[in-house]
Amino acid sequence: MKETHELKKHLKPIHLWAIAVGMVISGQYFGWNYGFEQGGIIGLAIAAVIVTVFYTAFIFSYSELATSIPNAGGPSAYARRALGPFAGFMTGVACLLEFVFAPPAIAVSTGAYINFLIPSVSPVYATVGVFIFFILINLIGVKEAAIIELIATIVALIGLAVYYAAGLPHITTDNIINEYSFVNGWTGVLAAIPFGIWFYLAIEGGAMAAEEVENPRKDIPKGFISGILTLSTATLLTLLVTAGLGGGKGELADYPLPQALSSVYGEGSVIPTIVAVIGLFGLIASLHGIIMGYSRQTYALARAGYFPRGLAKVNKKGVPVWSLLVPGIIAVICAGSATFANALIILSVFGAVVMYCISMVSLFILRRKEPNLERPFKVIYPIVPGIALVLGLVCLYSIIRYSVFTTSLSLFGMTVPLTYVISFIFISAILYYVLRGTKQVQSAPQKLDSSVEL
Repeated sequence: MKETHELKKHLKPIHLWAIAVGMVISGQYFGWNYGFEQGGIIGLAIAAVIVTVFYTAFIFSYSELATSIPNAGGPSAYARRALGPFAGFMTGVACLLEFVFAPPAIAVSTGAYINFLIPSVSPVYATVGVFIFFILINLIGVKEAAIIELIATIVALIGLAVYYAAGLPHITTDNIINEYSFVNGWTGVLAAIPFGIWFYLAIEGGAMAAEEVENPRKDIPKGFISGILTLSTATLLTLLVTAGLGGGKGELADYPLPQALSSVYGEGSVIPTIVAVIGLFGLIASLHGIIMGYSRQTYALARAGYFPRGLAKVNKKGVPVWSLLVPGIIAVICAGSATFANALIILSVFGAVVMYCISMVSLFILRRKEPNLERPFKVIYPIVPGIALVLGLVCLYSIIRYSVFTTSLSLFGMTVPLTYVISFIFISAILYYVLRGTKQVQSAPQKLDSSVEL
């Protein structure tokens, strides 16, 4: 293995768009539908609108941070520069919470899709097998991995187009406006927000490939903004078609799109099967992309001195191997032992929104602290980041109040409240930082803590 800590610049705007959209595209195929149970069809739709406004404001603001500080650490690098080393570390932990628990949730749904197509295949074996396969795929190098991501993302978008074409003619008003439309009132809207977030979760992960982009100052905004436009359009149509086909009623599943089409075309018919097969590409795109994301975040934290420096070593292909494998083992264990994806989704969403809020605070502080910092892309300040921060705090409240406090995670036959899981992770992280992290950060090369030259 080559003893180096440098990533290679291979990515163009189309690759960044593919990574940003690909990381998220599985959110169109599963996970969000658990929001029907919380808020009903109208409640989830309102939650999705709130989340779309939040993510639009957030991603424009995040583009400013990503182009100003194009660092593989993404949010941890921004928080470190604005708030200091401890804040950078805790932001990185929150980011890893998102990126380590999202892949198991996606893998669980992948297993469910495979089981839907081939009932004789155990969803657990399918889940673990797919996960391990894509960890290995990520070892081939970022350029090759990005090409795979691009192909899988395009196929997944084609799958959504097939779903819309097959479903739109069969939408009925009775399926949208009924006794299930607005359950639990505005409380239901707030409770549905965590699942609305799943439509967009991890779009910011493209920033973690910032050091591997050929022209960050121009390409990062292009990738992010085109990504949010793609996903907001897909969110509107996915929610409309699924609800219109009766997907807001009945038993929830980790494969809502083929389930909704089956109610019209019949179980085992060709069109739901086609959508399920293509849907696997959406799940694969996100699984593949987020695996890439957590490896870069772990790599950046190790390079900055937060984690053991051995995790920052890359091979001849420029892949941070140990940063890929170590979190991957944890994620595979979670994927193989979890029954349903909803608790994993909530864990991932919680980590993401904590990180989003800290990132917006970092933007405000950097504007005051470093007014002369080169900002190739400037957001409309303070309106847009202000909207993102306020809505981010609303989302964080909703996640804690209506999801974290009321959900447990099933692991190895045990039921563990999410409050215990989150508390254990953050307390362990703080103890690690106090006992070891402080010394390692002080000894890390300072040039790796901030931005990389554009």
